[in-house]
Amino acid sequence: MEYISVQGLDKKVSRLMKGSDYFYHENYEKAAANMDAFFAAGGNSVDSAHIYCGGQSEEVIGRYLKERNNRDEWVILTKGAHHDQHGPRVSREAIKHDITASLSRLQTDYIDMYALHRDDPNVPAGEVIEILNEYVKNGTVRAIGVSNWTWERIRDANAYAAEKGLTGFSFSSPNLSLAKANEPFWPGCVSADEETCQWHEAEQFPLFSWSSQARGFFTGRFTPENRDNADLVRVFYSDANWERLERAKRLAAEKNATPIQIALAYVLNQPFPTCALIGAQSEEELRSCDEGSRIKLTREELAWLDLSSDERG
Repeated sequence: MEYISVQGLDKKVSRLMKGSDYFYHENYEKAAANMDAFFAAGGNSVDSAHIYCGGQSEEVIGRYLKERNNRDEWVILTKGAHHDQHGPRVSREAIKHDITASLSRLQTDYIDMYALHRDDPNVPAGEVIEILNEYVKNGTVRAIGVSNWTWERIRDANAYAAEKGLTGFSFSSPNLSLAKANEPFWPGCVSADEETCQWHEAEQFPLFSWSSQARGFFTGRFTPENRDNADLVRVFYSDANWERLERAKRLAAEKNATPIQIALAYVLNQPFPTCALIGAQSEEELRSCDEGSRIKLTREELAWLDLSSDERG
């Protein structure tokens, strides 16, 4: 397992991050077994959110860490300030509510990495930095970041932090995958486009990709004629993505891998620090992700996969 450094943390972060949006009390034993297998493979980072599974995701993680007595060996990423039925919740009150609840559910007194789950462009970026720095200063949160924010908003927030001598954002978590999204998977979600990736490369700013394997687009289960999964059709079905799948198949054959492993390698071989959130729920899926994370791709291969070049060098 490979690791990256994140500003604000004294622990390395595994480049595969365990997804937990299926962690419910009723399947606790499965979740715990998945965490055990992931940890045994060298993984130490787990992704959750205040809204996942109605709060049960964080509660299951808290129970697991308490039973295993290994909280300090894990890096917890959790998120808050997601909008509700009334609209955006990027406010001091909402952030305080969600952090307080997350700490209680996770049975911990600190969160390694805390991200705002959604943005509200009507709130000045500097105001958000001021709010989150209160939690950095009192030790509740070690590193702050965002999910589904544009790179311009992150840039503005960090410029404010630098000017005021405050802690800025040290990671971002948009969608990044070999298959390019036709439209947001959910309202308010952000996918990393070419301009975003260029900014991340210039800044060497860590990116944690959700839906890093395009929700199974590269598994071979889907074809242009198979339109049973309405969300996948809406978001990822396009001529360009079918061509990317074909190229992933060709490269996989050459590297003795599978197309979905190539798709994962695409995320992890970007020219800036990346982690991939994975939904592996079985030993076979975890093994596939672990193997995929070890595949090295050249810049020319990345460009060829991404259709920005017809040459692989």
